[in-house]
Amino acid sequence: MHDVLDPAAWGGEESWEALPPAQSVERLLRRDAALRTALHRTGAELERLYRSAGRGDAGHYGALEVVEDPERILAVSRQLQQAARRQVRVIDVPPYSGTSGHYLEQEVLQRERMAAGVVYRTIYHGSAFEDPVAWPNMTRMIKAGEQARSLDDPPMKLAIGDDDLAVVTHAAGDRPGDRPGVVSLLIRPSGLFEALANVFETLWKLAVPVSAAGIGTQLDARDREILTLMAAGATDDAIARHLGVGRRTVVRRVSALLTGLGATTRFQAGVQAARRGWL
Repeated sequence: MHDVLDPAAWGGEESWEALPPAQSVERLLRRDAALRTALHRTGAELERLYRSAGRGDAGHYGALEVVEDPERILAVSRQLQQAARRQVRVIDVPPYSGTSGHYLEQEVLQRERMAAGVVYRTIYHGSAFEDPVAWPNMTRMIKAGEQARSLDDPPMKLAIGDDDLAVVTHAAGDRPGDRPGVVSLLIRPSGLFEALANVFETLWKLAVPVSAAGIGTQLDARDREILTLMAAGATDDAIARHLGVGRRTVVRRVSALLTGLGATTRFQAGVQAARRGWL
């Protein structure tokens, strides 16, 4: 998107004009939508493989294992976390089948693993904020040190322990006569495992930090303009010239905006600000 603010396009470094905010934000949202579409296609492919494996059609692909017993599904989740030495990555989507007791047990385990130095990164479905059990659990875990983000509609329920094991969990009962409940697909290191890890990392970049702090929902006109220019690709120097302020002022405001949005890139900040209705 650097062409939006390329000084050469307007006849020199001091002669340029940013696109209107609506156009800049629309570009961000189109890119965001394209990524989401690609991720959902990936999710659909994984779902077909998942169903195929559940019917016993997966052949001899040793990286896959289907688990249907509820007790073993819970045991696998515990083992994945206990075996992790670096990080546990989670996408948490409904249905939230666990009881309050289950969530409390999970909290105890997660606190133990985080105390041992394991980083937990979790992407929550937007509906978690309205769930009477999931929401309090999420709040407590964030306070305990979990890195949490939220996305409206993640494509799957997923847990990944280090680079060793991924577990995709889905509601059972897709065929007549199936028993209700959940089934899990265990994926060990393979091309499929790498695809799942890449899906998580892409969704993580798109998701909005739940713990973002430091900025209210109301922005003044200058910060709104800075965000729009940031999203469009303007440098700090270009923003300073456009606003008629010092570069240091822009650097301070950009840093504050990135921190408040929990963003690590200007593009990410623009997407997240647009989602929150700030632009």
